[in-house]
Amino acid sequence: MAIVGVCVVVALVIIGAALYPKVRQTINDQKWSGKSVGEIGAPASVCGDVTEKEASGSQEHVPEGQQVDYTEAPPAFGAHWNVAGVAPTPIGDRFYDEDSRPELEQLIHNSEHGYTILWYDTTANDNSSEVSAMRAIAKIMDANDTNQRLKFKVAPWTKADVKETGKSFPKGQHIAFTHWRADRDNQKQYGVWQYCSKVSGAALKKFMAEYPFTDSPEPYAY
Repeated sequence: MAIVGVCVVVALVIIGAALYPKVRQTINDQKWSGKSVGEIGAPASVCGDVTEKEASGSQEHVPEGQQVDYTEAPPAFGAHWNVAGVAPTPIGDRFYDEDSRPELEQLIHNSEHGYTILWYDTTANDNSSEVSAMRAIAKIMDANDTNQRLKFKVAPWTKADVKETGKSFPKGQHIAFTHWRADRDNQKQYGVWQYCSKVSGAALKKFMAEYPFTDSPEPYAY
């Protein structure tokens, strides 16, 4: 009986350990239930200034499988793949984890089409509350996008990305918003970045209002 009792306890511990992350995720998800994007996460003050850099790479397609040497962490523009159903990735795929995230060359094609991408590093990935906030934002964007105008995705900046590019987010910053805009008045294009220490729906809402999909190089392609 003693052996049986020990086995039962061990089994319960194993089951509890397996269920705990899912239970914690469910609890965190409920925290943002019924909220708008601007109400999710930290206030906009956790984000720094928006920066821009002159961009290149529009309509510069490289063969699928060829890696592009992006110089920013994360990239906002550049050469990219062009494969139907692959690059750009489908608009309905709003949230990626490390296992599901497409290649950078795929996502940069989304950027060219006007998507704002919220990137998160490994520190944010290890914080279940931050992950829940990002999942909630992605879910709201998807639910409210009735005409394919809320071009938005969430994607991780992984250890493999850091290794391949040699680039990490600025110290203390774990979230990044990126956008690729075209200034048609002066015939130039720009990559846009904003880094944050935490997820901020308020900052994201403002960022997407200032940099809508319509100002991108190819806004009406999906």
